[in-house]
Amino acid sequence: MRIHISLPLLLLFTVSVPAGDLSVTYEPGEGPGAGKHIVLLSGDEEYRSEEALPMLGQILSQHHGFKCTVLFSVNDEGIIDPDNQKSLSDPEALDSADLIVMALRFRNWPDATMKHFVDAYHRGVPIVALRTSTHAFRMKGDSSYKDYSSFGKRVLGEGWVSHWGHHKKQGTRGVIEPGMEKAPILRGVEDVFGDSDVYEAHPPEDVRILLRGAVTETLEPDSKPIKGPKNDPMQPVAWTRTFKNDAGTTNRIFCTTMGAATDLASEGLRRLVVNAVYWGLGMEESIPAKAEVTPVTPFKPTPFGFKGAKKNMRPADYALKK
Repeated sequence: MRIHISLPLLLLFTVSVPAGDLSVTYEPGEGPGAGKHIVLLSGDEEYRSEEALPMLGQILSQHHGFKCTVLFSVNDEGIIDPDNQKSLSDPEALDSADLIVMALRFRNWPDATMKHFVDAYHRGVPIVALRTSTHAFRMKGDSSYKDYSSFGKRVLGEGWVSHWGHHKKQGTRGVIEPGMEKAPILRGVEDVFGDSDVYEAHPPEDVRILLRGAVTETLEPDSKPIKGPKNDPMQPVAWTRTFKNDAGTTNRIFCTTMGAATDLASEGLRRLVVNAVYWGLGMEESIPAKAEVTPVTPFKPTPFGFKGAKKNMRPADYALKK
């Protein structure tokens, strides 16, 4: 017996969201980033990467000339859903990535999605990793990529350890590591503060620590560091690493355990991340004395937490309007 399915009904089952509506691309303005494609991966349940990465993509494209594509975790209707750990929209964008910015937490992508990320990594694509990217993946079931559950520790330089500061009560003040004051990646970086707490971190000896995090008394930007053993010594909160991967190519790695959307209200932290993109691409000589990091559109980040993400948002809601 043959079963005939009409074309409209077939399309109902095979296409739920029009192609191209699951990510957002910012075409480049003028700047030294011309010809470079940055792919930004959002996907965490707590720190509002779905708000932070479009803001960073707009800055990098409009102020610095990079083409930027932001990918999201979405549901079957194409609505942004940070809790969907199996989703990364339009992963094919990674095939042309010159640099990856990732803000992920415990993702469990299907093999077909994961392959685009792994292929980019094996090409030696530089990586700028924010906050929970130290524990970006938690691969389950019959995944062919289970060893990527340790990607943070193995590649970035640290995995999930603990909250060093008091979560939601103590913030982070960035303190430049002695001897790093003239590092190009820190050019123009001042007054780094975030209201997410300091993570415990013990990166390997081959990293270059850029910033340590002073645990602050409160979440206010003018808060003072607490006294006592929590700040003696201070934990590393930003570092670089040059890592030879298992395919034999080399990735430039920048990792910071800061990077909640609310942290990126800090001009100093935004500038550090923008500088890290230049550094990752080997463009240290092009890092401005004080990189332009003013948000292109108003940026009012949602407070972090496992509840409270904006509802019914689609990738297109973060597009730049002409």
